[in-house]
Amino acid sequence: MTGVLLQGLVTILGMVLIGLVLVWFVQDVTQKKHTILRNFPVIGRLRYVFERQGEYFRQYFFANDREEMPFNRSVRSWVYRLAKDEGGTIGFGSTNNISEPGNIIFVNAAFPVLEEERAPTPPLIIGAGYCREPFEAKSIVNVSGMSFGAISEPAVRALSRGAKAAGCWMDTGEGGLSPYHIEGGCDIIMQIGTANYGVRDAEGKLDLEKVKSLAPKVKAFEIKLSQGAKPGKGGVLPAAKVTEEIAAIRGIPVHEDSISPNRHRDLANMPQLLERVRLLREISGKPVGIKTAIGGWEFMRALCETVNRMGLEAAPDFLAIDGGEGGTGAAPQALMDHMALPIAEALPRVVDALIESGLRDRVRVIAAGKLVTSAKAAWALCAGADFVNTARGFMFSLGCIQAMRCHTNTCPTGVTTHNRRLQRGLVVEEKYLRVAHYAQNMNKEIDMIAHSCGLRHAREFRREHVRVVTSAWESVALSTLFPYPKG
Repeated sequence: MTGVLLQGLVTILGMVLIGLVLVWFVQDVTQKKHTILRNFPVIGRLRYVFERQGEYFRQYFFANDREEMPFNRSVRSWVYRLAKDEGGTIGFGSTNNISEPGNIIFVNAAFPVLEEERAPTPPLIIGAGYCREPFEAKSIVNVSGMSFGAISEPAVRALSRGAKAAGCWMDTGEGGLSPYHIEGGCDIIMQIGTANYGVRDAEGKLDLEKVKSLAPKVKAFEIKLSQGAKPGKGGVLPAAKVTEEIAAIRGIPVHEDSISPNRHRDLANMPQLLERVRLLREISGKPVGIKTAIGGWEFMRALCETVNRMGLEAAPDFLAIDGGEGGTGAAPQALMDHMALPIAEALPRVVDALIESGLRDRVRVIAAGKLVTSAKAAWALCAGADFVNTARGFMFSLGCIQAMRCHTNTCPTGVTTHNRRLQRGLVVEEKYLRVAHYAQNMNKEIDMIAHSCGLRHAREFRREHVRVVTSAWESVALSTLFPYPKG
């Protein structure tokens, strides 16, 4: 009798468990906020259990908050909170080792700026006086170049709508201008990479008529020389990600590897590059800039000398400087690990070269390279940047979990895959809000740091407002490490 009752009890519990699983499955598949749950119902709940319980058990089972690469758990959690509009407040104390060399420390003011003394961070004009349609850029933090192809259709759509809501710009990346970039109505910077995707003729050469036809849809053009994750090598989009739609936008064969040349074939020296800048500006009427990683001082020396020889109209309207720690969808590890200067060294040197040559007021500077938190972005402003671009920060806002599968077309969160089943988890109507919150809260926290330094707004940052830890017992002002050029 007891055995029969026990068997009946087990059967009832089993039915209850199956019922719960079915209920959870339906809930997870139909909800739209959490990508992992939508793509991996029931089992995906384990991720959120570990995420929430990790802070209580990490001292027993989990790695240190600050150990993981390329972005540790603490940084990712910071970005997730901003994107979910949950605020950046934490308790007990920081897990950041403040005495570790390379750490940045802002110089707090004895008398910080009061609420009523604060001023809105002013926009900056790009191309004023040198093109027919200058671009007024309002946001310090903006969406860095991510090609349609490297990222998915819903990812592009969410970024476009989110950028519009936040008032920031979106860079297309080298894959050309897609309808999904345009549909959100945000400000767009169109990147022209070494393969001229989106503006190429049948032979792959730059088609100026196509540039002219696209000009009304964008705010500026960007000539890409290189990016920090793979300087010296062109873009790589595996054949599995070259769909018919992507091939049509880029102007390339479908289902074949899309590999860009390692440089523009018709640009072999600085005069040719700056002549291209001037030509595109004249044809489009829009500002034209250059994106590059920095490997040494020859590039900036040659650029400044050539501009001063050719005249200010030949100068790029902006320079987008990408640090060697920048990310990408696919690149050789040898280049990703060891090529190009980190943004911490490249950015001050670029700004100094512009100051020394009298071009700082002419050329806007955009910084990128793991600047996904407000503190890193504020450091870049101290170093001399006018704006900050981030790609991976916005990927995190879309739900990226750093699965490191960007090049495999199997991204579990739908951000970098063209698998429709996995894309289903990325619900544009939900994720665009997180994109907007991330940008808005980044700008808000950058201003908060400025106010703590005694500044009215973030554009008053200078190098003396931040220090860099050089040893366990000492930090040095950035203005001492990189003193402003005389005069």
